[in-house]
Amino acid sequence: MSTAEPGHTIAVAVQTPAHSGMGDLLTYRSAQPLAPGTLVRVPLGRREVLGVVWEALAAPPEGVDLRAVAAVLDGIAPLDAHWRRLVNFAARYYQRSLGEIALMALPPQLRDLQPEQLARRLRRPAPTAQTDAAAVPLVALSAEQENARAQIAAQPGPFLLFGSTGSGKTEVYLRCVQAMLAADPSAQALVMVPEINLTPQLEERFIARFGATSVVALHSGMTNPQRLKSWLAAHNGSARIVLGTRMAVFASIPQLRLIVVDEEHDASYKQQEGARYSARDLAIWRGREQGAKVILGSATPSLESWYASRPASADDPGGRYLRLHMPSRIGEGALPRLRVVNMNHQPRRTVFSAPLLAALQERVERGEQCMILLNRRGYAPVLHCADCDWKSDCPHCSAHQVFHKADRTLRCHHCGFTVRVPRACPGCGSPDITPIGKGTEQLEEQLATLLADVRRPDGSPVRVARIDADTTRAKGALEAQLAQVHSGETDVLVGTQMIAKGHDFRRITLVAAVQPDGAFFSSDFRAPERLFSLLMQAGGRAGRDAQYIASQGSRGELWLQTFHPEHGMVAALRQHDYIAFAEQQLQERRDAAMPPFAFQALVRADARTQEVAQGFLLAASDAAYTQGLPGLGDHVTLYPPVPLVIQRVANVERVQMLLESDNRPALQHFLAAWQPLLLALRNQPEHKGLVRWLVDVDPLAI
Repeated sequence: MSTAEPGHTIAVAVQTPAHSGMGDLLTYRSAQPLAPGTLVRVPLGRREVLGVVWEALAAPPEGVDLRAVAAVLDGIAPLDAHWRRLVNFAARYYQRSLGEIALMALPPQLRDLQPEQLARRLRRPAPTAQTDAAAVPLVALSAEQENARAQIAAQPGPFLLFGSTGSGKTEVYLRCVQAMLAADPSAQALVMVPEINLTPQLEERFIARFGATSVVALHSGMTNPQRLKSWLAAHNGSARIVLGTRMAVFASIPQLRLIVVDEEHDASYKQQEGARYSARDLAIWRGREQGAKVILGSATPSLESWYASRPASADDPGGRYLRLHMPSRIGEGALPRLRVVNMNHQPRRTVFSAPLLAALQERVERGEQCMILLNRRGYAPVLHCADCDWKSDCPHCSAHQVFHKADRTLRCHHCGFTVRVPRACPGCGSPDITPIGKGTEQLEEQLATLLADVRRPDGSPVRVARIDADTTRAKGALEAQLAQVHSGETDVLVGTQMIAKGHDFRRITLVAAVQPDGAFFSSDFRAPERLFSLLMQAGGRAGRDAQYIASQGSRGELWLQTFHPEHGMVAALRQHDYIAFAEQQLQERRDAAMPPFAFQALVRADARTQEVAQGFLLAASDAAYTQGLPGLGDHVTLYPPVPLVIQRVANVERVQMLLESDNRPALQHFLAAWQPLLLALRNQPEHKGLVRWLVDVDPLAI
């Protein structure tokens, strides 16, 4: 560390308060010339904060007494121009301040360590990068895998690797990374997964192939020291492969040559707090800007990626991506067969139909494993009193408190407010309060009762387990539970969508979705896409090991209990026909001018009252028309503000306003021109009580 004195004028990106209007860059003086990308500590108000030097200025502003840079982080090489351009693009596109994006992309501990602590950490010798791929025996690629690998090697991309569940997409990723590392001794790769719980198993495969010193992970489940260590290894080049969740797209990887986005369709790649960026979309931009190949992989691609990979035709030049198709499972394993149970023919309030129970019993008795999917945790969504119609509503949100039987609590899954279950109805005193609806906790309990007499091949009783956000809170709990499934200790696994994707369960032969109908008729135009993807991904957990399936003399099955067996989605699921489903959905969206044939943004206002929130957005709309902002009316349409479906969370009222455009640049120009008006409105007296406002570009939920 070195202390600065007067001499040079620099512009520094710092994390200023949201919507403060302070501007993207603040100006400081430095005793020495500092290269762009240098990390510094600078005074901001009464605090000293971390900043990134963005540019050197020719002269200080006139009549301004600049404050001096407090310290320079000498031991860390400046962040390169590629990284700064990525941050700048993300800030502009997602309508956030440059300093917010820049500092968000840096490890938290870098902001907090004292200078001497950081100096000690930097003095520790960094491990030497190495690859020991040659020591690992490689499995032979299938013809489809080899074709995909050859195309990726020969073409510039980006690529959409459209491979069915179990087709061996991960092995293609591994081979492409291996070829890239072998071709360039300094090259680095970024491999992203949608969720933290998928990182450990992928990390194991990469470490087994390339060695522990070459691979680092980056995700929010790590401790701050772990994240800093991984970030430094990627930044200085000692880590050749970076595995991570969406935050990893901002990692400093100077020699980046390959980016893999696994399960690219997953909504987890879209940040839902603060700067609402899409890591998948930024990966495409970063790959093009930095000269890195990009592979998007999925068995059920997002419709945006599917459309972007459409082949050329006589009247269509085609999409920007190259689509690579791998329809077959490794080892000639068959895709799971769909079994549909018409719940209209079952007794009222049936949770597990008789045919499904019989199938579960048969599989357990043969020593096979089963998986039950219900994307709702807890015991029941609500408690209800039949005498006075009381419901377990959250006092702080427009939502019910969920009944959790294990600890006898009512919990709001939106604000976290928790109370003990009352002994009697708080409204009328009746002791007869009953749960309504089903959650994973109740399914686990019911299955344990219904299968109590079922025996495993060794004569021991059936073992039912549950994996959801409640059972995996403790550190290491998820890994321990997954290990029990892999070892065969669990016979029937009940869980939410966190078990439905990415996991390579070798002995699961039956997957059942017990209550999937809610999304069939949702008002959200993306709901069918999400449901189809979830069911296809969940079904893909069944029958993945062709040798095991053959030895058992059975076939993987996906069971679907539905009141709408004639729905078009069911027909597409029966044939595993994502292509037909995608084309039908794209036609509907084309007819309705919805993404990917149009571009959207949301402006949301949160306030203490609906009146203030609605008033702010109405005033913002009026200001846009009064000022005649570019594109408004010609390319950009503003819709009236409406409350969110859950309009109150933690005593804050939420309202949103939709913007649509037939032209992406026009929408961006409009938003950029609108920002100063929104900032000015924020400070007007009539909007006192406004908690926050935000812009969400390319929203996934409306």
